Amino acid sequence: MLKRYKPTSPGQRGRTVVDYSVLSTDKPEKSLTSGFKRRMGRSTSGRITTRHKGGGNKRLYRYIDFKQDKFDIPAKVSSLEYDPNRTAFIALLTYADGEKRYVIAEKSMKVGDKVITSENAPLKEGNRLPLSKIPVGFTVYNVEFQPNKGGQVIRSAGSSAQVMAQEGGYTNLMMSSKEVRKFQDSCLANIGVVSNGEHSLVTNGKAGRSRWVGKRPTVRGSAMNPVDHPHGGGEGRQGIGMKYPKTPWGKHALGKKTRKKNKHSNKLIVRKRLTNKKK
Repeated sequence: MLKRYKPTSPGQRGRTVVDYSVLSTDKPEKSLTSGFKRRMGRSTSGRITTRHKGGGNKRLYRYIDFKQDKFDIPAKVSSLEYDPNRTAFIALLTYADGEKRYVIAEKSMKVGDKVITSENAPLKEGNRLPLSKIPVGFTVYNVEFQPNKGGQVIRSAGSSAQVMAQEGGYTNLMMSSKEVRKFQDSCLANIGVVSNGEHSLVTNGKAGRSRWVGKRPTVRGSAMNPVDHPHGGGEGRQGIGMKYPKTPWGKHALGKKTRKKNKHSNKLIVRKRLTNKKK
């Protein structure tokens, strides 16, 4: 659910936030957190490599268990929490042996729910099991690229992939981009959909809120001088005067394919993701 504000000021008009009332009010588990210094878009030499990053509130880093490799040990959801380092909510699991771990929360997960990682786990949201044990049509998240390496894909808010087929030691998954890709069927995956699906619908409302999360202002190239950007210059407002939009360094800004032609994982892609032209 989204929370909408009354238009008591220009910054509040149209502003929306995620309703966090579904989350627990507990403080983060101290043993699973630490302070850290963010790079702010800079390399180890201090040069800006990614523009428009910087500032933002201080954050505690929560250590997330992407592997969830405690097999056949049931766990109870102790709390659902907000994580400033990712778009999804996280859940604190307390295992039967007393160990606690943070995991990415499934959208229907509630405090008190029981989850388990097992080859024979029930087909229930939040449980983790090999892809070979998940029937066609089910949705999954936090999927491994390679066995025992931990979940690396389908981890952002509201995302999921659908099991399309099981054949030849591989499982075909249709990703959010409509790309169909093969995964080894021994890779682990959680059943369900990642929590906080309303994240993409949030409206900041004012520039200051973007600064809170570390986003610096982005200036249009057409508002610059010719020395600063290929789109710059001219009297008054006008078009960019070129066949296609360019980056500040003169490269294609839109539609440029960045994937390597001979990438080793190309053989695992059954169907490429849909581009704007195909849509």
